[in-house]
Amino acid sequence: MSGIFLQAIVGGDSLATAAGVAAAETAEKVDTLSLWNMVQKGGWIMIPIGFLSVVTIYIFIERFLVLRRAAANPDNLLNNVRDQVHQGNIQGAVVLCKSNPTPDARMLEKGLSRIGLSVDEIEKAMEGAGKKELSRIEKNVGVLAVIAGIAPMFGFVGTILGVIKIFYNIALADNISIGLIAGGLYEKMVTSAAGLIVGILAFVLFHYLNFMVDRIAKRMESTGLDFIDMLHEPTK
Repeated sequence: MSGIFLQAIVGGDSLATAAGVAAAETAEKVDTLSLWNMVQKGGWIMIPIGFLSVVTIYIFIERFLVLRRAAANPDNLLNNVRDQVHQGNIQGAVVLCKSNPTPDARMLEKGLSRIGLSVDEIEKAMEGAGKKELSRIEKNVGVLAVIAGIAPMFGFVGTILGVIKIFYNIALADNISIGLIAGGLYEKMVTSAAGLIVGILAFVLFHYLNFMVDRIAKRMESTGLDFIDMLHEPTK
C-alpha cells in the first residue's frame, strides 16, 4: 500500500514538473515574440504596407525641409525693396529679391518686373507667381493623404485573406479548435494594425505639412498686399 502511495506521489511530482516545464516553454515562446516575428507573420501584404511607410517618411522629411526653408522670414526684405523702388533703383530691388530664396521674394521679383504697367496687371502677375510658388512647395504633400486612405485598406485586405484561410483550414480539418482559430487570427490581425499605424502617421503628417503651407500662403498674401500698397505711396 505504501508503495502505491509513493508511486502516486512520484507520479504527481512528475506531472507537476511536466506542467511546469510546459508552462515555462509557453512563457518563453510568448516572451520571444518580437516585433520582427510579428511582421513576418503578417505575410506578403506587409510588403506594400512597408513600402507605403517608407514613402510616407521620405515625403515628410523632403517636404519638411523645403517648407522650412520657404518659411524663413525674409527680414526687412519688403522695406529694402521699398527703399530701392522709391529711389528709382528697380534693378537693385530685383537683385535683393534674387538673393533671397523665399517664395515671397520670387513673388516680389515678378511684381517688380511688371512695374510700369497698371496695378491690376502687376497684381495678377504676382498672384500667378504666388500660385506657382505654392504649387512648388506643396508638391507631393497630397500623396500622404492618399496613403492615409489606402494603407488601412491594405491591412484589412490582409486580415480578410487570413480569415478566409483560417476557415478553409477548419473546413479541411472538420474540427473547430480554439488554437487553430486564435493562432491564425492573431497573426492576420498584424496586417490591420500595421495598416492603421501607417495610415494614422500619414494622416497626421499630411495635416502638419498643410498647416505649414497655409502659414506660408497667408504670409505671401500679406506681402503681396503690402507691395501693392507700396506702389501707391509717394516717392521720396
